[in-house]
Amino acid sequence: MERLKTPFFFVSVTAMILVVLLETGSRFLLAGHDAGAQLAGQAQALGVAVPADAQSPPGLGIGYLALVDVIALFTLALMGSGLILPQRLQGRVQAIATLVFAILLILGALVLLFVAIAKLILMVTLLFAFPFGTIAYLIIWGFFPRATTTVLLSLLMFLKLVFAAFLLLAQPRFVQNKGLVLLTLTSLVCNIVAAFLQGIVPLILVSITDALAAIVFAIVAVIWAVVLLVGSIPGIVRALQTTAEAAGKRPMQLLNPVPALRRLISRSLKRA
Repeated sequence: MERLKTPFFFVSVTAMILVVLLETGSRFLLAGHDAGAQLAGQAQALGVAVPADAQSPPGLGIGYLALVDVIALFTLALMGSGLILPQRLQGRVQAIATLVFAILLILGALVLLFVAIAKLILMVTLLFAFPFGTIAYLIIWGFFPRATTTVLLSLLMFLKLVFAAFLLLAQPRFVQNKGLVLLTLTSLVCNIVAAFLQGIVPLILVSITDALAAIVFAIVAVIWAVVLLVGSIPGIVRALQTTAEAAGKRPMQLLNPVPALRRLISRSLKRA
C-alpha cells in the first residue's frame, strides 16, 4: 500500500476545519469578526449588492450543514490518529471515540431537528394567518440575505472540493473506502441542496425553504450518526473481549502459588 502523503493530508484536514468553522459561526475564524459581513464586504467591492447588516451564517441551513460536515472532520481525525497512536491502541481508541461521538451527534441533531421543525411550523402558520400573521411573518422573516448565503455556499463548496482533492492526493486508495466516498458526496450534495432551496423560491419565502433544508440536514446527520454507532460496536466488543481476557489471566496467576513457591525454594537452596 502506498504511504500516506502527510502534507496533502493536513491540507485536506485544514480545509474541512475551515468549512466547519464557517458553518458554525465564523467568529473563531476571523478573530471575532463576522465572516458573513467580511464576505459581504468583499462581494460589494466586486459590485454585488449585499446587505451591510448581514450576519453569518444567515438562517438555519448553513449552520445545520455543520452537522454533516463535522462527521467528515471526525473521520479525518480518526485517520490522523493512526499517525500518533500505536497500532495496538488505535482500534480501541477509535471504536470508543466513534461510539461517544455518534451518541452526542444523535442527541444534538435530534434537538436541533425539533428546533427547526418548530420554527418552520411557526413561519408557515404566521404566513397563512392573514392579515396580521402574514404581516408579522413579513416583518420577521420576509427578507433573507440570499446574496450573503450564496457567497458563503460558494466558498464552502470550494473548500469541500479542496478537501476531497487533497485527500485523494494524500492517498489514492482512499477512493476505495466506500463510507468515506459516500460521506464526501453527501456533504457536496447537501451544499447543492442548500443553494437550490434558497434560490428556487421568491425572497419572502426563502426563510421557509431554508428551515426545510435545515430539517433535511439534521435527518441526514442522524442517519450517518446511526451508521457510525453501529459500525463502532464490533470494535467495542473486541476491546471488551481483549480486556476481559487480560483481566482473566491475572487472577489465575494469583490463585496458583506453585510457580512462586518453586522460585522461593530454588533461591533458598542456592543460598544454602
